[in-house]
Amino acid sequence: MRRIIDIACFVGLTLGVAMSTSAQSQGLLGGGLLSGNNDKPAAAASGGGGGGLLGGQSGGGLLGGGDAPKSNLFTFGGPADKDEKKDETKGSSKKANAAHEEVFSEGRYPSANACAACHPKQYREWSVSQHAYAQISPIFLSMQMAINSLTSGTNGDFCIRCHNQVGMNIGESVYTSNLERHPTSREGITCVVCHRLNRNYGKVSGRFGLVEGDIYDKVYGPKGNEELARVLKDPKYVVTAERDKPGRAVHAEVEEFFALVTPGFCGSCHDVTLFNGFRLEEAFAEYKRTEAAREGVSCQDCHMGKVQGKNAGYESGPAAVVGGVPTHDRRLTNHYFAGPDYSIVHPGIFPHNVEAAALKTLGEWLQFRYKEGWGTDAFENNIPAGYKFPEAWQAIDDRYDAREILNEQFERLEWARQQRQQVLENALQFGGFTSKRSGDGGLDFTIQVNNATNGHGVPTGFDAERLMFLEVTVTDASGKVVFVSGDRDPNGDVRDTHSLFVHNHELPEDEFLFNLQTRFMVRMNRGGEREQVLPVNRSTGPLPFVRPETRATGIYGRPRGARKHKQTLDPLGHRVAGYEIEASQLSNNFPLKVEVRFIAQMVPVNLLAAIQGVGFDYGMSAKEIAENVVAGAHTVFARTFEVGADGKNKELATSNVASAR
Repeated sequence: MRRIIDIACFVGLTLGVAMSTSAQSQGLLGGGLLSGNNDKPAAAASGGGGGGLLGGQSGGGLLGGGDAPKSNLFTFGGPADKDEKKDETKGSSKKANAAHEEVFSEGRYPSANACAACHPKQYREWSVSQHAYAQISPIFLSMQMAINSLTSGTNGDFCIRCHNQVGMNIGESVYTSNLERHPTSREGITCVVCHRLNRNYGKVSGRFGLVEGDIYDKVYGPKGNEELARVLKDPKYVVTAERDKPGRAVHAEVEEFFALVTPGFCGSCHDVTLFNGFRLEEAFAEYKRTEAAREGVSCQDCHMGKVQGKNAGYESGPAAVVGGVPTHDRRLTNHYFAGPDYSIVHPGIFPHNVEAAALKTLGEWLQFRYKEGWGTDAFENNIPAGYKFPEAWQAIDDRYDAREILNEQFERLEWARQQRQQVLENALQFGGFTSKRSGDGGLDFTIQVNNATNGHGVPTGFDAERLMFLEVTVTDASGKVVFVSGDRDPNGDVRDTHSLFVHNHELPEDEFLFNLQTRFMVRMNRGGEREQVLPVNRSTGPLPFVRPETRATGIYGRPRGARKHKQTLDPLGHRVAGYEIEASQLSNNFPLKVEVRFIAQMVPVNLLAAIQGVGFDYGMSAKEIAENVVAGAHTVFARTFEVGADGKNKELATSNVASAR
């Protein structure tokens, strides 16, 4: 069993997990995570020598030497048996069965692509959202597979049922690659997940029984059937709700579903309680105790309105545009739901795109090397001699069509980045800077960070997954760096106890690090606690498995074997980070320049070290994923101050825009 670094994930959390000798033999604590082969999944790589996750440094990286996992029971892309001979007849039959199953499933759970025809605004917003990315994410897929691997499969669908209700309703395996899933399944939190629900399930961690039906069948919405009934009677819309009549297919009825507009609807997925009573995610529970809840401000008011992260009202416009004819104006909600996650996969497969899906399969899009310039005049007019294209992309027209689609994809991704920046800036704000000379001739200074929202803590939800920290650099008048905190190791991690370079004593721990990431603490078998990334309860037998807490959690309010050490900011709360520079570090070359950045990153890179044993979907390597994760991090605010020899300061520059990196 591998070393279980703290993967903040959804597992048993009862007893501590000790590092096993096999973890050392597999080299997970040495070598370089990011020095792996970029063209192969991590599960298929045999590790290698040194090198950092993000560079060529020796030692301390995430992917060490040693053999790859020998079993691919819970891994992506396991190698096929070399002696196996394919039966073309059986292969054709299998493809036919898959096609029939896809048509059958589409009749049960229509794809968002079908909804896009009449709801283009909602589709465009949703297509690049975190809800749409929920199942596409290769990090999520590997996390839930790693947990099942470490718990002998007993975690089941606990993780994936929140991310992929359609796939679980149609009985897909939790271990299937997205390349092989039904199209609606890989859409994650898609249209039917919210609009084919007819009952209020409460806090069930995503366990929904979706109402089955094709595009003609009833849907559930906040307003009821009045406008749809008018559209069905108006001949200018050219629609039909009857399967045997010509016209644009629409659902026959909209039934009002009161829960859709209530915060409790969000709580069905955004409060997650583990098997043993451990409260993993508490976004809804936090909200219920806030001023916003007392004032009647809902989750939807801040996350589906005009401004991401603020109760600023809603847009007005048609809920549908049918054949170019809009319906009557009404209150419109934004279906983007901005949050800290961002896409790290090929732009041909995300955002979801009707034209992209019609042009090529996901597997074929992964073959499109857009970074080389395919589909641009600069490339196509100067193709090197002997250059070979995959069969799917041999036609130049296909490459130009693909480039046109990708240009739209890049526009959507940039829009989404701006929306994320907006929600982050509306929550996390600079609260002030103080400085003074200390008694020994050094310098003391503080930075205050505020939570400007009154609806929940920041970060919230899966707060142990969110890396939100201050990066502080102090230079003297000559430009020499005299102090730094919040810098990254060669793997892209901050220098906390989860940095493999810190763990291996190759870099010192950052004693002044200000980080809002929550920590998981688990009780060890012989007493005491241990901080971890992935808490998995340990059986007294040879195999770990998920099991309920053996002691009543109601008495203590939590499982006795585990707890969350929350670092988050309370609603409208603040925290002050203190820094000390000793006199010996200063050169007395004043004035000093203090540069401050607050950085929000969706996950820490060390999370990848804990899950890489099962590999990553789409053939991505740990190196590629880690580089994309670091590159996508947001600078929420940036400030620069000048500090004189007397310890007094003045602000030099302010940057609080989405372009700040």
